[in-house]
Formats: sequence, structure tokens, C-alpha cells
Amino acid sequence: MSRRPVSPQIARSWLLVPASHPELFEIAQASDADAIIIDMEDAVAANDKKQARKDTLAWLNSGHRAWVRINDASSDFWSDDCAALKKAEGLEGVMLAKSESSSHIDDTADRLPDGVRILALVETARGVQQVERIANAPSTFRIAFGTGDFKRDTATGEDPLALAYARSQLVIASRAARLPAPIDGPTLDLAKLPAGTAHAKEMGMSGKLCLTHAHAATINEGLSPSEDDIAWAHGFITAFEASGGKITDGSDLPRLARAQKIVQQAEDFGIEVAAAEVSHSGY
Repeated sequence: MSRRPVSPQIARSWLLVPASHPELFEIAQASDADAIIIDMEDAVAANDKKQARKDTLAWLNSGHRAWVRINDASSDFWSDDCAALKKAEGLEGVMLAKSESSSHIDDTADRLPDGVRILALVETARGVQQVERIANAPSTFRIAFGTGDFKRDTATGEDPLALAYARSQLVIASRAARLPAPIDGPTLDLAKLPAGTAHAKEMGMSGKLCLTHAHAATINEGLSPSEDDIAWAHGFITAFEASGGKITDGSDLPRLARAQKIVQQAEDFGIEVAAAEVSHSGY
């Protein structure tokens, strides 16, 4: 039984797969990941990029679909990446590495077929400074945070507090531009993945990158509403409707909106939980 497809607007787990290892494409596609990204950038050595590009194009033109991470707009490989993907039938969209300006997005869009979605990967100090303009570029579909390169670029440490400002900037810019919530960078240690996913959710992010298919299920669970959340949402909506929509205080409408969002997420992700008996003023 195949899993229900999840729209990239709300996709939780984004699995990066090295383009230099086409034997992994099928494994990725069969995994729990909501979206897969064939990585032609950091995961591929310079001498292997030409072959990786050919293998990616061959897979996308044989009935498969995926996103593709291309090299950044200032690199020697960006132009060839864009030219190859103009011929990719199964291209879901493009992740643009090291997005640092709206012109990077615009120039990439100009070289791709009309309407191709661009996932802007912000991973430098300059990218964070320019994130508002990046978010408002017409072809930007969603924003992702490249935490590894950002830490290298800024000499930032591992403490989540050190990245809080950058994460907040991506969240605020995305919301202001009416984009889906951004996608957080990967947590490499499986033992730390639940906490890393919970932190991303707390910061307002709704997706997370991962480098192995083994992490996808944990990310999906962590970025989905919990059973308690869903039961509360159903209970609150039922109680609110039973009261004839009576407003008891100023928190009712915000809680109703939250409950409706949770129910919609549960439906989108195929999660079914029986409603609990919850008082109208509960939660």
C-alpha cells in the first residue's frame, strides 16, 4: 500500500540523496521522506559532477520525480546544471544552493522552464541579511536553512541558541512573504534528532532536511500534530459548534483557528485520532 503523497508546501522530511550514487535514488523514493532532493552540489566532487548530472537527468526522464539541488549561482557548475534540468521531465523543483540575493533566484528561474519552483537554500551570513528579498522573489517557493555551511561561514557553535536569530529571520521573512514555513537544516546524530526536530518546530519551522532515509520517520512524527493535539482540536471544535459559536473570551477565536489548522494537518498527513471529550475552555 503506497503512502499518501504530501504536498511540498507542507512537506516535513526532505531527504538529500547524492547525485553521484544513482543506486540510492530508488531507496530514497521508497522511504518515508515526504520529498527527495537529488544533490548535485556538496554531495558530488567536482570531477564527478558531469556524470552525476547525466545520471540525474536519466532518472528524472524515466518516470521518476524529485527535487534537485543545484550548485550556487556564482559557481562554475550552475549554468550547466540549469541547462540540463531544462530537459528534465520529472523535475519537481530546484533547490538553489547558497542563495544570497533575489537576483540569484531570478537568474535561476530565467534559465529553467516556466513555473519551476525554487527552494532557496540560505546558508551564509549574506543570505540571512538578504532573506527578506529572497523570500519576496517571484519564483521563491520556500526557504531552507543550510545550517552546516552557515556555521562554517559565521564560526557559530552547536548550541541551538547560537542559530536562533538566523532561524527566526527565515521564519519571519517566510511568513511576511506568505510562503510556507521554512525548512530547517539536518541533525546528523540520530540520538539528537527528536530534540532537533522539536526545536525546529518550536522556532516556527515546518520541515527539516535529512541526509539518510532512516531519519525521515522521526522528522515526520516530530513535525506532525500529536495525538493529544488532534484529540484536543476535534474536542474544541465540537464544543464550539455545540455552543452555537458562542465567544466566551478573546482566546476563543485564536484557539479555534489553531484547532482547525491541526485538524487540517492531520488530514493532510493521513493521521486519524479519535476526538477526546474536552471542555470548551480546555487546553
